[in-house]
Amino acid sequence: MQVHAITKNVRMSAQKMREVVRQIQGLPALQAQAVLAVVPRKGARFVAKTLRSAMANAEDLKEHKQEYRDLNIEALRVKEALAQTASTLRRFTPKARGSAGPILKRNCHVKIVLSDE
Repeated sequence: MQVHAITKNVRMSAQKMREVVRQIQGLPALQAQAVLAVVPRKGARFVAKTLRSAMANAEDLKEHKQEYRDLNIEALRVKEALAQTASTLRRFTPKARGSAGPILKRNCHVKIVLSDE
């Protein structure tokens, strides 16, 4: 069985978020939570929030859906963890001689898939 959670439009570039997401791929969910608790990066908070949401989704499905009754919460592993690019805010700053320089404020989506297989 697979359970997933997505956090959309996180105000951080996907490139920076991928460095955090790579650290938890393939780990058991409880161990991934412990790893994210000690990672000193801003992106670790968003990934931890998404992981907690995926685990809560698993518990909720186990309680309310008949086909998820045999789902073992302790055996959940991070099957897939992705940081995908989202829309970019474009801003401009004044430059010399009346021109403007672009500022790109990047966003990303964090997706975590948990599986008990």
